[in-house]
Amino acid sequence: MKKILFISNISHRITNFSIPSIEAGQQLGYEFHMAANYSGFTDDASKYNVKLHHIDIVRNPLSIKNVKAYKQMMTLLNKEKFDVIHCNTPIGGILGRLCGKKAKVSKIIYTAHGFHFYKGAPLINRTLFKWAEMWMARYTDAIITINREDYLSAQQFKLRNGGKVYYIPGVGIDTKSYQHVGIDKQALRRSLGLQEDDIVLIAMGDLIPRKNYTTSIMAIAKAANPKLHFLICGKGPELGKLRSLAKKMKVDNQIHFLGYRTDIKELLSIADIFLFTTKQEGLPRSMMEAMASGLPCIASKIRGNIELIEEGIGGYLRDPSDVDGLAEAINFLAADETKRKEMGLNNLETIKQFDVENIKLEMKKIYAEELK
Repeated sequence: MKKILFISNISHRITNFSIPSIEAGQQLGYEFHMAANYSGFTDDASKYNVKLHHIDIVRNPLSIKNVKAYKQMMTLLNKEKFDVIHCNTPIGGILGRLCGKKAKVSKIIYTAHGFHFYKGAPLINRTLFKWAEMWMARYTDAIITINREDYLSAQQFKLRNGGKVYYIPGVGIDTKSYQHVGIDKQALRRSLGLQEDDIVLIAMGDLIPRKNYTTSIMAIAKAANPKLHFLICGKGPELGKLRSLAKKMKVDNQIHFLGYRTDIKELLSIADIFLFTTKQEGLPRSMMEAMASGLPCIASKIRGNIELIEEGIGGYLRDPSDVDGLAEAINFLAADETKRKEMGLNNLETIKQFDVENIKLEMKKIYAEELK
């Protein structure tokens, strides 16, 4: 039986990130293997009929630890003799393609989950990182992109053996699971110290500079509406800084740092607005989850976000540093329940094309074309 190796960085569970590829490969008769850093893995891989291989990958591209990961990957490739590599994420993408070339793997596919040389990126991203992606494309037979900007960029690359560039709308989410959450919403609000007439905004993601929570907090302060409450779901190194900012801006009683949560669907169901001022995304899963929950979105006008939200239809898009514009949009939606519901319904319709079942169909087409 022929074998596929699916490579990513760090993985704790098998999710829609890999399931469409698993199903596509297995339907074509391939034995499916997966390689990543599986420290802390909590899932049961046997129910997906896949074989896992632990590699000590770290996310930092400059870390000396990835030298060890390279050696481990070469050992794995030389032992298993894979026919196909499908690599994902920046480090997994580099590692998979370098090792795949050296091991003479006949077919190498790469899914770009967001090139680092996006519009508005720092100069180093638009030069060094772009050059690196162009060079690595020479070792790649097919590139899969998840947003239109990256799709157009990848078409300028020279791929191995005249390879192709594909577009799919993200990694997919189970949209229906966000629409019928059976909980006592008022009880959940009360448990968070929220009143029935409070306007609840929400965001999910690591507390890191790229997510730009600083601007969100400043916009809440600028809106000057004590009924606004902002739920931030996630953990990370910026927690102390963000707490200090909220206190300095005198909105610390309106900003709720909830940490890592396993009840995101429930929290989305009690929210009124999704607020997302991130500086960089490929195609944000958190926004897709909010849309599938029927929420209007106020977001930064960047790659990925602009593919999900149409200005004035599903929400409002503003520059990531436009505190005044974001505050104005927040106040407008906070005061207009009818508009919130209208935009939420529009998002429920838009998000259908990003459903995981659609992604599965697209991935099956790509695998059928590349592995025929």
